[in-house]
Amino acid sequence: MANVVRVSRETQLRCEVRLEGVPEVEVATGLPFLDHMMEQTARYGGFDLSCLGHGDVHVDPHHLMEDAGIVVGQALSEALGDRAGIRRFAFAYAPLDESLSRVVLDLGMRPYLCYNLPLRGRIGTLESETLEEWWRAFSVHVGATIHVDAIRGRNRHHIAESAFKALGLALRDAMSLSGSTGLPSSKGLLG
Repeated sequence: MANVVRVSRETQLRCEVRLEGVPEVEVATGLPFLDHMMEQTARYGGFDLSCLGHGDVHVDPHHLMEDAGIVVGQALSEALGDRAGIRRFAFAYAPLDESLSRVVLDLGMRPYLCYNLPLRGRIGTLESETLEEWWRAFSVHVGATIHVDAIRGRNRHHIAESAFKALGLALRDAMSLSGSTGLPSSKGLLG
């Protein structure tokens, strides 16, 4: 289990992640669409997630979007510990109606994001291009290389949701135990 608290002049967030047990998810950040997306990731990822807080969304959702990615990434990284025995690499596809997304990831402590979701315009009240800020912050703070691609899709909500579901599915696989007890690295270290 891991707990992360982030308090700044722009946001106040508390995040808890637990990798064992039946996933319980509670997300309330003040950005309902982001909450919905993080819920999908945790449910399909098979981990408990509590992420509660708020931010200066009256200015712009950017700060809260980025800081939510930071705290979820930090909490998940802390919960993974030294990462010994995990599979490390994984990929997943997830459809949602006409949309299909793919996520390929490496939990090897080399952060990098290759983001290919053609999201422009609003999803509800949220400017959809701010979702990239969550993905970038998450990849850096969880310590993962992440390639996320929209294979096809027209509806912005469907494209975004299929990508977050694919992230959860890929995380579940990458975090699963490989049967080895050592670090999943030919170098003998991660990073």
